[in-house]
Amino acid sequence: MGSEGDPNKQGFDRFFGYNCQSLAHRYYPEHLWDNSKKILLEGNKGLINNKEYAPDLIQKKAIAFLEAQDGKQPFFLFLPYILPHAELVVPDDSLFRFYKGKFGEKPYKGADYGPGATGGGYASQEFPHATFAAMVARLDLYVGQVMDKLKEKGLDKNTLVIFTSDNGPHIEGGADPNFFDSSAGFRGVKRDLYEGGIREPFAARWPAVIKPGSKSDYIGAFWDILPTFAELANASAPRNIDGISFTDALKGKPTQKKHDYLYWEFHEQGGRQAVRQGNWKAVRLKAAGNPDALVELYDLSKDPQEKNNLTPQFPEKARELGQIMNRAHVSSAIFPFGSLATN
Repeated sequence: MGSEGDPNKQGFDRFFGYNCQSLAHRYYPEHLWDNSKKILLEGNKGLINNKEYAPDLIQKKAIAFLEAQDGKQPFFLFLPYILPHAELVVPDDSLFRFYKGKFGEKPYKGADYGPGATGGGYASQEFPHATFAAMVARLDLYVGQVMDKLKEKGLDKNTLVIFTSDNGPHIEGGADPNFFDSSAGFRGVKRDLYEGGIREPFAARWPAVIKPGSKSDYIGAFWDILPTFAELANASAPRNIDGISFTDALKGKPTQKKHDYLYWEFHEQGGRQAVRQGNWKAVRLKAAGNPDALVELYDLSKDPQEKNNLTPQFPEKARELGQIMNRAHVSSAIFPFGSLATN
C-alpha cells in the first residue's frame, strides 16, 4: 500500500480487495486490503488451508456497498472480477458439483497450495473444464446479485451498468479456450492482437436511457471510458488523451464522434502492433526495433476471423497502416518497446 497506484490515491473513497496483481493470481490469498488496513485471512494462513475464497469476500463487500445506497447521491462502483482467471480454483460447492463429471478432463499440474507455497503461480486442477464452467457460473451469480440488489433498492432503472472484459481468453493454468470456443470463432487469445485477443463483449444496461435490445456499431476501446464517464458526470475530461466519449452511442444518437483509428501495442513475444481503421485491420509481429517489419492486412467486414492476409492485393493500404503504427507509437525510456520481448 502507499504506492501511486493505491486506489485511495486514484479517486476511490473505499477499496476492498487485492492491491497487487501478483497476489491476485491466488484465489485463497493470505490477506486482502480494506483501504489501508491489511485484512489477514486466517483460514488461508500460510497458503496451506483453502478456507476463505477471496472473490466471495469481495462480492459481499460490494453488495453491502449497494445496500447502503439510498438513491439520493450518485455513486460509482467498480467491480474488476477475476473470475475466471489463470488459476482454476473454485469452492467445492453445489456450483462446482453441478459441472463435475460433465466433461472430459485433462488434469493440470501447477504450483499448489500447501507448505512452501508462494503467492504467485496457479494451483493444480484435476477437473479444469468443470472448474472453468463453475467459475463462469459463479461470475454470473455475482452479476445477478448486483442486479437484484439494484432492483431491490429501486435503483435499477436509472443506474448505468456495464459488463465487459479486458482481453481475450487465456491459455495458462490448464484453461482450454478451444473446448469452450471462448474466442467465439475469432483468431487468437490473450496477448494476441488479432480479434480473439482484443475484441471484447461490451454490454450496457440503463433502462432510463438505453433502448433495451439495441445495438451500436461504434468502434471504441477502453481509453474511451474516462471521457465517457466524465461527460455523464458533467465533469471535464483531461486534455491530450486518446479517448473520446461514446455517450451519444449509448443514447442511440447519430451524432456519435468516431475514431480516425485505434492503435494497440504489446511488448512481449517480440513486440506486436495493431491498427484498426474502419473495416481495415493491420497487425505487425516481431515489431520491437523493427518499424519496417511486414504488416498483415485484413478486411474485418468480410474476414472477421483474419484468415486472409490482403497485403499482396493492397500493398499501399498495408503501408499506410504501417506508417500509422510508427506515428502512434510513443517511445518510453521507462518502458521501452520490446523490453519484455521474447522469441
